[in-house]
Amino acid sequence: MLKRTSPLLFAVLAFIVGLNLRPILASVGPLFSVLQREVGLSATEFSLLTTLPVAMMGLAALSGPWLLARVGAVRGIMIGLFILLLACSFRGMSATLTGLMTTALLGGASIGMIQALMPALIKREYVQTASTVMSLFSTGIMAGAALAAASAEPLFSWLALKPALAMAGVLTLLALVLWLALVKHHRGQTPVRESVTLSSSRTGLLLLFFGVGTGAYTLVLAWLPPLYIQAGWSARSSGYMLAWLTLTEVVAGFVVSALIGKFPDRRVPLITVLLLLLAGLMCLVFSPGTTPVISTLLLGTGIGALFPLSLIVTFDHAQTPAQAGKLLSKVQGGGYLIAALMPLIAGIVRDNAVSLTSAWLVMSAGVVLLIVIALTFKPVAACPIR
Repeated sequence: MLKRTSPLLFAVLAFIVGLNLRPILASVGPLFSVLQREVGLSATEFSLLTTLPVAMMGLAALSGPWLLARVGAVRGIMIGLFILLLACSFRGMSATLTGLMTTALLGGASIGMIQALMPALIKREYVQTASTVMSLFSTGIMAGAALAAASAEPLFSWLALKPALAMAGVLTLLALVLWLALVKHHRGQTPVRESVTLSSSRTGLLLLFFGVGTGAYTLVLAWLPPLYIQAGWSARSSGYMLAWLTLTEVVAGFVVSALIGKFPDRRVPLITVLLLLLAGLMCLVFSPGTTPVISTLLLGTGIGALFPLSLIVTFDHAQTPAQAGKLLSKVQGGGYLIAALMPLIAGIVRDNAVSLTSAWLVMSAGVVLLIVIALTFKPVAACPIR
């Protein structure tokens, strides 16, 4: 697959590709007041800049097996990077309501394609180092979000709105050029088709668990910076806070990867991180502007650990890699569609009530539901596929 097969080189390339998968989402939060002033966005319209890409990510995940069979992982990732480059470039030319929504859809579709195809490529071509490469790919995603959040307002102050929104395309162009230079398409192996016979109720629980948990991430990604801006912070400081939260998520994800083998009963770490997430949300409800460091640590740790744990629990329910891939496609696809609703709900709340307290309370209720669901993930249920 590589012109000169090198796991280390591909791991670096996967990291660079991952860097591109969140800036189109993470860069808008710190610019909330700017987008309201210069584009005239309402809170609901602003929320769609997160909701639409996440929904497209869900649809792409559901179509992941089809994309892999018909397009192929290498070509599909190349196409995804090209579409993402177009989306970033178009934002630099048309920072209007129509332009922003169109690029949100294009960007979400391209990100979804890459997220659906990269794990399959890694598992097929780099079996021995798959966990390391996947870890670097995931770290790249989080690092890209942190970089975008921290640089959004400084870039706006330096370049103005449209160039600032388009700057993510520079990194996308680099990733695309490297991909074309270092990777070539080949037919590879025909994907193994295995049906997943997990009960619909259990699949639904896994889907709901992933969706509500990811909803916490999308809600915080979209609305944490506007919350602090409303509390009197500058747009730059709110972006830095989102960046620190994202870096906390990265650390939490690494800790989960290092320690999960010690917990065959996943309920212990699951309930622990859910309680941390709930505590962080309570900070936003009762003291939104006075406990930023504590709430950032709690939210970052909870969200950052919950995402890999959700995937691990899903994998626990499969007996083969093919079954795991198909189950993960269903869970992530439906889950992202659920997660896309949370920023939209918050936007509607913000337009009608000014305060975001109700949105944080709704998310808190969702976390309580996740705790109840987590209690059903007993070790004996790890492989119930028949």
